[in-house]
Amino acid sequence: MSITAPVPAHPSFWQRRLLGPIRALLTQGMTPDRIALTLAVSTACSLLPFLGFTSLLNLGVGLSLRLNQPIMQTLNQLLGPLQLGLILVYVRLGEKIWGAPPMPLSVSTLIRSFRENPGAFLQRFGWTGVHAATAWALTVPFIVAGLYFFLRPLLRRFARR
Repeated sequence: MSITAPVPAHPSFWQRRLLGPIRALLTQGMTPDRIALTLAVSTACSLLPFLGFTSLLNLGVGLSLRLNQPIMQTLNQLLGPLQLGLILVYVRLGEKIWGAPPMPLSVSTLIRSFRENPGAFLQRFGWTGVHAATAWALTVPFIVAGLYFFLRPLLRRFARR
């Protein structure tokens, strides 16, 4: 009679791409608090309502705060669809903050207009960008604080395992 070892289950996408790297960082000396800060700051940076700038923003902020770049850039890529969806939310919120009339637009209109003529795009949508940036900047402290204080105890518990 032979006894065979159980076949390990294949790790899921999230276990391979998110939980595994975080576990490896925890065992290599990165503290749970630092990982929570990295995830929170990167999320806020990744939601900047301007396409193509989030990688640079994550890089600059991450270097200045000495945060983990692989985590930041991976999270930045994962949050791309959410960033797209929030562009219009930030524009509308910014219009309310500034008391500006709503500009009719859609993400596809913005992308098409920028690709056709970047100079005309800036003339047409310049204030819209200011509105969106204002709303984003006002939400950043809430995003960072909310995620940090939510993730910190979870990651501390995860690290103790």
